[in-house]
Amino acid sequence: MAATYTEGFVDRADAGEQLARALRIYRGQHPLVLAIPRGGVPVGRVIADALDGELDVVLVRKLGAPSNPELAIGAVDEQGRVSLSDYAAATGADEAYVARETAQQLALIRQRRHRYRPRHPPIDPAGRVVIVVDDGLATGSTMRAALAAVRARHPASLICAVPVAAPHSLVELKGQADDVVCLSAPPDFRAVGQFYQRFAAVPDEEVIELLAAAPSTKAAAMQSVQLHLDGVTLQGDLTVPPQARGVVIFAHGSGSSRLSPRSRAVAGVLHQHGLATLLFDLLSTSEDADRRMRFDIALLASRLGQAVRWAAGVPALHALPVGLFGASTGAAAALVVAAQQPERIAAVVSRGGRPDLAGTAALAKITAPTLLIVGGADTDVIMLNRQALALMQESAELVLVPRATHLFEEPGALERVAALAADWFTRWLVA
Repeated sequence: MAATYTEGFVDRADAGEQLARALRIYRGQHPLVLAIPRGGVPVGRVIADALDGELDVVLVRKLGAPSNPELAIGAVDEQGRVSLSDYAAATGADEAYVARETAQQLALIRQRRHRYRPRHPPIDPAGRVVIVVDDGLATGSTMRAALAAVRARHPASLICAVPVAAPHSLVELKGQADDVVCLSAPPDFRAVGQFYQRFAAVPDEEVIELLAAAPSTKAAAMQSVQLHLDGVTLQGDLTVPPQARGVVIFAHGSGSSRLSPRSRAVAGVLHQHGLATLLFDLLSTSEDADRRMRFDIALLASRLGQAVRWAAGVPALHALPVGLFGASTGAAAALVVAAQQPERIAAVVSRGGRPDLAGTAALAKITAPTLLIVGGADTDVIMLNRQALALMQESAELVLVPRATHLFEEPGALERVAALAADWFTRWLVA
């Protein structure tokens, strides 16, 4: 949960720009930005454009108390799911009242969906990096309902992002999202509008216009692909920027997949440097359920090697030099493939890798320039990488990211990994 003090915002667009900078790690992952209308939509439009993402609304409505409609006793989402506060019954909201209030608010939600996006069904968040945005949090009840609604649709990663919030509302969001990004949580919070110089109501017409607007930036298009390898069909995501100078094929670690937020964050930075990327699942769903297969380096290397050959058959990629980016066990597979296909592999980057699992024979054969990136606090893995480095040729280097642990979850750590990888690949992937 990140909170950085800020004195306030000029307007919602300014808040969106500041939030977008705090969320820049998600650029290149084609995030789905879901804004809570109406005030969240101007903020969300700026963020979606800055991160090369898509914008839609997440529609939830609070349920008001019987004697005080402004007091939220719960909320209902677009699918009709209801969440009630612990104090709902104390306000006199019995089962019949909740049913009536829910039906009324659900009807309003459906009217809004038709009004805002009459020809567009809601964008499916399944398997996506999803950022839920509002212009601020007071009680946080609407945001909690929105996050619960999105979580039920199985996103790959769920982020809550707001410019300002009451401190207690942030505490109550704990566990609702994978990450909470808030720029300011001042102890003197009274209302969201107190932190904006301009905080006029957002009319429906503006919401409709913002949702219909074309993105102000042009992202490299990501396309879903299928790789038929070893008699199984594996899902992949291929992104090719204009005038791509090389392609980097990712090999994820054990228990992960092509949807890894860390790999996608790195891929997004590579796109900005004119590099195409292929992220694919090394194992099928049934195979991944067998823990032994996650550590079968020979199998993983075979799949990765076949993916390298598959990429050579794609017209947009066949003339491009190939780099490999591996994490954990995927790094071992990448090193094996680099040893097996020296004529194809131009560079390798390992993030928190297990090069020892590649074997000493493979390590000694690698001719491609190889960068081993390890967290400075990942003591055991540092030792394994130093031992591997001693077996490799002079074109291999080891870089430690200070204070980072194995998953590089510390502030700025993954950004450092992405920058190192981009520098390495742009240096060595020369067509």
